[in-house]
Amino acid sequence: MSLFTQAAGPEPLAARMRPRTLDEYVGQQHIVGPGRLLRRAIEADRLSSLLLHGPPGTGKTTLARVIAGTTKAHFAAINAVLAGVKDIRENIAEAGKRRDTLGRRTILFVDEVHRFNKAQQDALLPWVENGTVILIGATTENPYFEVNKALVSRSRVFQLRPLTDADLRDVLRAALADPERGYGDRRVAIDPDAADHLVNVANGDARALLNAVELAVETTAPVGGVIRIDLAVAEESIQTRAVLYDKEGDAHFDTISAYIKSLRGSDPDAALYWLARMVYAGEDPRFILRRLLIFAAEDVGLADPHAIGVAEACAAAFDRVGMPEGRFHLSQATLYLATTHKSNSTMGVFDALAAVQKEREEDVPVHLKDGSRDKEGFGHGEGYLYPHAYRDHWVEQQYLPTGLRDRVFYKASDQGWEAAVGARVDRRREAQLAAMLEGSGAAPVEQLTTGPKDPALERWVQRTTSRVGERLGATRDAMFEAAGMLRHHVVLDLLAGTGLLTWEALRRVPEGSVWSWVEREDQGLALEGLAARLPELKRPRVVAGSLEALAGACADAEQRFERILGRGALVGRPEVLALIRDRLQPDGRVVLAEPLVRRTQRLSALVLVRHLDPAAHAEWAAAEDALYSDPTDPLTRHDADEIAHIAASAGFAVEAAPLEGAHALQVTDAVLARWFSRQPGRYGARLAELLGADAVNQIEAATAKALRGQPVRWSSTTLLLTLTPR
Repeated sequence: MSLFTQAAGPEPLAARMRPRTLDEYVGQQHIVGPGRLLRRAIEADRLSSLLLHGPPGTGKTTLARVIAGTTKAHFAAINAVLAGVKDIRENIAEAGKRRDTLGRRTILFVDEVHRFNKAQQDALLPWVENGTVILIGATTENPYFEVNKALVSRSRVFQLRPLTDADLRDVLRAALADPERGYGDRRVAIDPDAADHLVNVANGDARALLNAVELAVETTAPVGGVIRIDLAVAEESIQTRAVLYDKEGDAHFDTISAYIKSLRGSDPDAALYWLARMVYAGEDPRFILRRLLIFAAEDVGLADPHAIGVAEACAAAFDRVGMPEGRFHLSQATLYLATTHKSNSTMGVFDALAAVQKEREEDVPVHLKDGSRDKEGFGHGEGYLYPHAYRDHWVEQQYLPTGLRDRVFYKASDQGWEAAVGARVDRRREAQLAAMLEGSGAAPVEQLTTGPKDPALERWVQRTTSRVGERLGATRDAMFEAAGMLRHHVVLDLLAGTGLLTWEALRRVPEGSVWSWVEREDQGLALEGLAARLPELKRPRVVAGSLEALAGACADAEQRFERILGRGALVGRPEVLALIRDRLQPDGRVVLAEPLVRRTQRLSALVLVRHLDPAAHAEWAAAEDALYSDPTDPLTRHDADEIAHIAASAGFAVEAAPLEGAHALQVTDAVLARWFSRQPGRYGARLAELLGADAVNQIEAATAKALRGQPVRWSSTTLLLTLTPR
């Protein structure tokens, strides 16, 4: 039977309500939102091999169904639990015949691909590599742990996240409103507190939510023709929050990693929380105690010679007592090693267990996750601050999940050594909270997509940007550091020009996309010409014309951006801020580099007084100061504070920092001609308006005599603006 074949009898609500198109698909906007690589690949029917990784109920199989209904390629599906090498070979053979006789591609969807053993995965590899099949694998386990490394390296990996509360409410509304697949043909009324309970306990799992709704509706008798779902019915329909935890999988390694890092960071609250997660999920307590014994020697050592004895005594006591009372000994060893002082506050572990049972499960912060296998792909472990590298072996850092970061699980007593421990812990809690409020100690953002590196694209970007000067390269690097892009972001480059920012953005967002706006048609053609050698799906989308043309193109595509970059895009055209504000995602960021023309290098300062009459030189310097502070010139009238104020007035929180730079400039005849051109608006013409033609002729002659053929140090200042919506 095909994976997607309907079974006899009525299907469950969760199966009936599966989205059939991308527009019906709920959540995972970082993967299938407008402008994302995967959405564009699906719509263009240009898929390459990919792996979908995420918890149950997040839409992996549903996304495969959507692809099956969209692609012109033949779509075959197998389940790794039921299929063997024979099934793989049959599908491969049919795919080869289909390609050779009909010229038609085959997409092979493998559900629960992590269930394939090494031999089965190896059987797939050569056919994925030579293009006989395009693999779509779905797995609840981290593919970096459970899938053949060769398959991972040849696939793009997309991480699906638990659905948000808003996503689940959309699913609930759709199920109650749809008359064909849901309960729109019945009068169902659900109380707000009942809906809140269903959404909360479903914990990001759409299938769990729909199963609970189906149970509630089908088992509740109508009263007056209305099926009313109140809180009591909802609680009966969905009673227990599932904790995603596999002792051999990703959650196991991430949680023990967070636990050890919390101990090392001297954070008893976070240590108790991760201990509770492991205990609640059924982790072997002896595994935890073994790690505590290692930690006592590795991370406490002679700083507290009693630590190893306490850990060993707690392990021995646990062997004699067992569960559930053995939780006290786990808690005692944990608290001792986290604080390096004996504690009798082991009851704190039950507060942490209550939080795990009653509150929405929070993900492990990215910097605490185990990065040994997937650091490059998902960024796990990135941003972790090693406490031993800091004074007093402690640093302000977030160890608890973001939603619980202000919770206190460990309450120190005022007895014995613990009184001093409690005071020290309180001081560190205050420092941690202050750092997180300021943003310096908060957890970094997780990378949600990854894929194989494209050496051709890397080489192309290097060739394209190799002509960038040192000054422009420094500006570009500073902008991208401030932008903090993720691989799936959609980016807008304002006034893209020659593509200084566009090419680097293309390299940084391989699963997203880049839009480039230029004002002139010839610039647009030049950008498109440079990008022509790239695969079609990886090219930037170039929009040439007015700001109105850009706004129209974005509106037509329903496109919003996570990051917007621009070099010299604001000064002289403040109206660009309205478009930026309208097209920026709520959590997006804008990085602008605006030249501070007022602080540009003064040419008169490069020509010594001995080359020109002192009085004439002084008049020249005064005229230059007047030119660069002209209140009628939109390029020179604004200083840094005024530019920041303009951005703030448009509804942005503003961070501004000047970038001072200098570069060597060879003064050639062409440079001299450009400086002293008499064309309207040029430096020479503007100077002549203030000093007269004869005076400018003398200045030009003196400058040529002093500087022609010489390298000069030309300084400039750029204002780096980082804007976030208020």
